[in-house]
Amino acid sequence: MPLRLSSSGAAAGSGQRAGSPVPSKETGAVIRADADLVARCRAGDAGAFETLYHEHAPRLYSLARRMAGSAEEGEDLLQEIFLQAYRKIGSFKGEASVGTWLYRLALNHCLDHVRSRQAKMSRVTDPIDVTAGVEPVARRETPIARLDLERAVEQLPPGCREAFVLHDVEGFDHREIAGMLHIAEGTSKSQVFKARMRLRRLLGR
Repeated sequence: MPLRLSSSGAAAGSGQRAGSPVPSKETGAVIRADADLVARCRAGDAGAFETLYHEHAPRLYSLARRMAGSAEEGEDLLQEIFLQAYRKIGSFKGEASVGTWLYRLALNHCLDHVRSRQAKMSRVTDPIDVTAGVEPVARRETPIARLDLERAVEQLPPGCREAFVLHDVEGFDHREIAGMLHIAEGTSKSQVFKARMRLRRLLGR
């Protein structure tokens, strides 16, 4: 079972696909609440946007921090994400929940950040036999173990960390990751394999 970490850092089961952080069938109450909150944001209600921030920042910060590889850089990305949300809130059409809309916006911003970083550095990926596979890092349900895991993920090389987070944490498949990161599907598999191996060494498992 792939590693799954919630927005609070807690490990979870295979759960819901990260691309759909909320149920696909929204309740009428959720839709109405989203519509009301977005309408208030569009009208310039600072309190409404603050509510939007507090409701969704933990989940989006978790994604940004893991993709960036540091708490400080993750914090910067989060601020940029919500600045984009503030500017683009008028484009929200209500076809999905505002949480899903924010997640997609955040993921795209994180991917733009990754691609920009890739353009600045040369990355060499050695061929590796991944046919045997390596099982995802086993979950441990203690706060200390979760903290150790978060720190270990931050120590991964950028390419490994990005593929690992998208695959084992966010739940995307290798073909999707290849398109997101502009790499070969085999490279995605290789990076995840190497990330798991390195995490096992770092965590002494």
